Amino acid sequence: MDIDLVYLWVDGSDPEWQARRCAFTGQKFDNTEANCKGRYADNDELRYNLRAVETYAPWIRHVFIVTDGQTPAWMDTSSPRVTLVNQNDLIPEVSRPCYNSSLIEHFLYRIPGLSEHFLYANDDMFLNKPVTPETFFTPDGLPIVRLIHARLRDWYLAFRKHVIGVPYKYYIRTLHNSAGLVQKYYGTYYNGKPHHNIDAYVKSDNRLTGEELKSEIAEVLTNHLRKDNDLQRVLYSYAALAKKRAVLKYVTQRTSFRFHIQKQSHYAKLRRYNPVFFCMNDSEYAADDDRRRVTRYLAERFPAKSQFEK
Repeated sequence: MDIDLVYLWVDGSDPEWQARRCAFTGQKFDNTEANCKGRYADNDELRYNLRAVETYAPWIRHVFIVTDGQTPAWMDTSSPRVTLVNQNDLIPEVSRPCYNSSLIEHFLYRIPGLSEHFLYANDDMFLNKPVTPETFFTPDGLPIVRLIHARLRDWYLAFRKHVIGVPYKYYIRTLHNSAGLVQKYYGTYYNGKPHHNIDAYVKSDNRLTGEELKSEIAEVLTNHLRKDNDLQRVLYSYAALAKKRAVLKYVTQRTSFRFHIQKQSHYAKLRRYNPVFFCMNDSEYAADDDRRRVTRYLAERFPAKSQFEK
């Protein structure tokens, strides 16, 4: 089967992009989870991500990069295997402008020319070993959904919120929103946490789920910035599982490791675990020194220039 790869990418250091965002939102970056610098920082991850793809998944047919009208300075846009897509060509008019990736992800199936079977990643989600199409899809074309087993997670988080007084973070709220919606419409509740890395989808299934949940998705279309009622993209994976249109596979950190860039000890863990996937997760807890360390590490880890670069 043909399999494409889709990224969302933004260069939050671009003065023109910052000016557009600030003019619309009236907000500059702060230290909150949803509006921190790390949410939009470009640490050159995409450049090295594509080097990893060329090394470990050369069978990928085409790469689509969804942006807010931006182009990486180092990218060879004449490459026949890469296409830049303006996010405004995908999302409804009422959603523009959009600085909320959770909203944009609902409309990836609209990318012109996208293959029926596709992978989706943020630019900080890396391959660490060779993979095959069978890593992501069964022989009959069903996507493999990777979750982290979290049997007591909901209970633990509820205990922290209602007993200790620690509120749910944005990410957890969006997972709960998606899981609850799938339970309401398809009768199954999933509390497995996404592995926070490259995920597999079937375009027609995403489109159908979007149509079936159209009224609920309509409620978040004006969330130009992240809001607590957002629906996380795991909605489509949970729905596919509930409809027997996907296969569930639980993973551990030794398969898919979420690396928090402010924790220097995670570099040693990454070497020790040697997983198939790893994510260099930026956040409100990271500083610029942490981000520079990421770029240096990736340049050493993936030194060979790819066909996607000038």
